[in-house]
Amino acid sequence: MKDEQLLRYSRQIMLPEMDVAGQQRLIDATVLIVGMGGLGCPVAMYLAAAGIGHLIISDHDTVELTNLQRQIAHSQENLGDSKVGSVEETLKGLNPDVQITSINKRLLNEELDRAVDQADAVVDASDNFTTRFDINRSCIKSEKPLISGAAIRMEGQVAVFDSRHADSPCYQCLYQEGKDDALNCANNGVMAPLVGIIGSMQAMETIKVLSGIGTSLAGRLLLLDATNMEWREMSLPRDPKCGACGAN
Repeated sequence: MKDEQLLRYSRQIMLPEMDVAGQQRLIDATVLIVGMGGLGCPVAMYLAAAGIGHLIISDHDTVELTNLQRQIAHSQENLGDSKVGSVEETLKGLNPDVQITSINKRLLNEELDRAVDQADAVVDASDNFTTRFDINRSCIKSEKPLISGAAIRMEGQVAVFDSRHADSPCYQCLYQEGKDDALNCANNGVMAPLVGIIGSMQAMETIKVLSGIGTSLAGRLLLLDATNMEWREMSLPRDPKCGACGAN
């Protein structure tokens, strides 16, 4: 680790749980983030600032005026630009040491599998169930930890699905395929800080998974009711009959 990096990450290195060894694990890590919207923006910014060595960011969309209310990595000057290009510019401004691979398309099938294979952890910051199920299957296939988040209206949730462990549930243990993709921010609305809260928690869980700090949310689901600022925690067991990770 270079002297400038020791200074940049000094507030994290001071933590006894992290130390230099934990920070080096972050620098050596590759994280795939799918979706550069309300969740993906704070995830990418915090992971870049925290020193993740390589970020692979994926999104097929462009920046629109309605995005700016909550997608904090984009600015007025980025209207019409690709979201991955806009986010890459922001991340380079935060931390020029971070290697960024931008994928300006929706990852599908073999391309998704290849991107997941490259990563040490995968963050699902997408906004539709079809993509979430695809990411889940790919992470199971590659045995990569999946950090999942969702936010809509005034409600959010975050969980970790870690297929490296035989008893860990997967996303499909929680939701069955066939969920309505119309359940998104465009059709239902979302409060701006809510995606920042959930995205920040996804970034924290990613850092924990990569550095080995603490206990991850694997096997647990956190639910936020932002209207009353109440958190609920649910135990999430693995479903032996799950179509994605079950025995059959």
